[in-house]
Amino acid sequence: MTGRHAVAVTGLGVRCGAGATPEALWESLVRCRSAISLHAFDDEGTVVHPAAPMTGFDPAGYLTVKETRRADRSVQLAVCAAADAVEDAGGLHVPSARRAVVTGTGYGGVISQEAGIGHPDVLYAPRLMNNAGAYWISARLGVTGPSLTISTACASGTHAVGEAMQMIRAGCADVVVAGGHDSPLTPTTALAFGRAGAMVTECADPVAASRPFDAGRQGFVLAEGAAFLVLERLDLARARGARVHATLTGYGRTSDAHHLTAPHPDGAGAAACMRQALADARATADAVSHINAHGTGTELNDLAEARAITAVFGSRAVPVTAPKAVTGHGLGLAGALEAVITVMSVREGFAPPTAHLTQLDPRCELDVVTGEPRKIPDGPVLSNSFAFGGHNACVVFDSPHV
Repeated sequence: MTGRHAVAVTGLGVRCGAGATPEALWESLVRCRSAISLHAFDDEGTVVHPAAPMTGFDPAGYLTVKETRRADRSVQLAVCAAADAVEDAGGLHVPSARRAVVTGTGYGGVISQEAGIGHPDVLYAPRLMNNAGAYWISARLGVTGPSLTISTACASGTHAVGEAMQMIRAGCADVVVAGGHDSPLTPTTALAFGRAGAMVTECADPVAASRPFDAGRQGFVLAEGAAFLVLERLDLARARGARVHATLTGYGRTSDAHHLTAPHPDGAGAAACMRQALADARATADAVSHINAHGTGTELNDLAEARAITAVFGSRAVPVTAPKAVTGHGLGLAGALEAVITVMSVREGFAPPTAHLTQLDPRCELDVVTGEPRKIPDGPVLSNSFAFGGHNACVVFDSPHV
């Protein structure tokens, strides 16, 4: 397609255990400062596993006491992160009908859902619905254009960012607030993933529980939080003198059509998704300077993603980072949080290290960054999300100066 609008990232906002601001999150990543600790998922302390909660979170100043009662914790986190992203962007400078919101969530208001089973109050339904975050953000920001929610498990946040880009390209909106949010730290969620064998339930050192691509990995670690980006037509952003963190240049989405929870073992769907995103960005594999991996720390996901990266990039050593070693896995949040991280990698010119990697699984033939951040040249940076259900989503960010 010719004549499509270029898309700028002008605002970033996060709330997660690894940082309440993008700068704090970045500091945690470059210093390999894990947000993971032992966490009690129930009041009685009978379900205790490694997790990455956001401690000390307070929505005061963003939501009134009455509004807080009406919103699930996941939505509270989303409103705060989205508001911060808009402030970082310097506001929304287009008419309300030209604004849009796209949220991604895997679990919606699961805390409210579990708390209300058997004795729901009058606000039970609106607290647990997946689109509650989109409502609260659109109402707060005066968005009368499109307001959508995407739920594709752990790819939700990346799909939200990619679909937001498509809205701008298609002329449906000029500014989109896009991101993901989840707060799934409930006993039922923890027990379910633990019994499925996907989640770390015990380890000698909880801080190092998440170990993507390591031979001693034991699974993923649950996290909570929210992350949002303000996407804007590049020409409009430049016309108003906005600071542009990066440009969003490519988006791919495919399906494995293989298994309800397991990725295709050879990573075929993931490889196709990466190729699609690069083609959409009009970039070649040789130009890519860095890959933000999905990297959950489960054997099936790590191996499939490693094979997919090798299939697309061959023997060329592309620096790979797996942030979930620090942040944990926020499910529907993850892709949006890692989109923020990828934008910061582009802006700062560094690939952050992967924490806790002591012995690379020899079946993962990757150049995983460890120890210290690695300087990367200007060029496209790819962020991957590969989810339960075989949902694959990839986005490409680049320097605003290219």
